[in-house]
Amino acid sequence: MVKNVFGLALKPCCFSPKTGFYRDGYCLTGPDDTGTHTVCAIMTKEFLEYSRSVGNDLTTPRPAYDFPGLHPGDKWCLCLTRWIQAYHDNVAPKVLLEATHEKTLDLIGLDELVKFAAK
Repeated sequence: MVKNVFGLALKPCCFSPKTGFYRDGYCLTGPDDTGTHTVCAIMTKEFLEYSRSVGNDLTTPRPAYDFPGLHPGDKWCLCLTRWIQAYHDNVAPKVLLEATHEKTLDLIGLDELVKFAAK
């Protein structure tokens, strides 16, 4: 069983748009996922602008990669290090903990993640 940050079964993050490194709706990771796309986050305008400003435009559609472009309110599996960077820069989006992979805890504690839990 793949686990979330609570040690329970990982819930899906989003099927529309279809997220995840494997584009299966889950924040799964594996050896080929060098970005560790494990954080299920709810996009905000502030975070999307921030992400673009640091070199990762998540708003422009890229059909060749089956990427529709994101909007505020969309759920998306973010790279763990990008979420942590945004956290340190005070623009981290809310997180769906039940859909966030346990591997996230390798770099940030549950106590910090809980502060950003989506209600």
